[in-house]
Amino acid sequence: MATRLQFLKMNGLGNAFIVIDARKTKPQLGPEAVRALADPATGPGCDQFITLETSPDGADVFMRIHNADGGEVEACGNATRCIGRLLMEETGKTQVSVQTVVGHLLARGAGAPDMVSVDMGVPKFGWQDIPLAEPFEDTRAIELQVGPIDAPVLHSPSVVNVGNPHAIFWVDKDVESYGLERVGPLLENHMIFPERANISLAQVHDRGALTLKVWERGVGLTNACGTAACAAGVAAFRNRLTDRKVLVHLPGGDLTIEWREADDHILMTGSTELEYVGEIDLDDLSWRKLGVDAQENAG
Repeated sequence: MATRLQFLKMNGLGNAFIVIDARKTKPQLGPEAVRALADPATGPGCDQFITLETSPDGADVFMRIHNADGGEVEACGNATRCIGRLLMEETGKTQVSVQTVVGHLLARGAGAPDMVSVDMGVPKFGWQDIPLAEPFEDTRAIELQVGPIDAPVLHSPSVVNVGNPHAIFWVDKDVESYGLERVGPLLENHMIFPERANISLAQVHDRGALTLKVWERGVGLTNACGTAACAAGVAAFRNRLTDRKVLVHLPGGDLTIEWREADDHILMTGSTELEYVGEIDLDDLSWRKLGVDAQENAG
């Protein structure tokens, strides 16, 4: 096996990815290697480490996702948009299928070359599907709060699964006012979430827009989280706070989320960026940039 491995550094609204193409080679990168490469102090740095593999079920690619902590996760909407862009550029198709451990997602071009729309499928609302540790009949608001019982700072989140578990707390003030960096780790690991959860603060501005701040499971605070935007858009409509189509403002930029009435599928649209091509030395995990042109450095 070669001791050097090329990678792409990409991002979707600042949600950063290291992308490895393992369709021909099978690099052995365990959790420790992923953590080292994901840490900007020792590697290129990323929120998610993406491995492209041959799909066993006929999709254009199988996308394996590891968070920065080395743990494998089920879904990443922004990564799906980035990989969709790569595959469309590679194949010349206007629509590609990306398989994950929880199913197939369709990515399409959305006008400009960097704009991609992904069909994220149908959300799940049953307490056992999210999953929660105990039954809740109505997951539009569950009993969970932060702060004094008689005056909680955060309370009654909506919960939904969009390929991974999400809890959305609705806030009236600026999302920066609640110290998500402090309460996020506690809520992510709360006993009500047996598989942990992504934690978001959402401030609704009007029927068509909201601002979101996200503590991502296994990552921490992130510039953007596609599945969190999907979860917030769906939950906002379920709670009669917005329409089915909403613009979600995130620290890294905006995503358009539409919960399609015809089939209950979630459509997520936003920009992608290829930052550079790099190379990893598999012997010591040192790395270097090769350039910014993926085609120029391919192979």
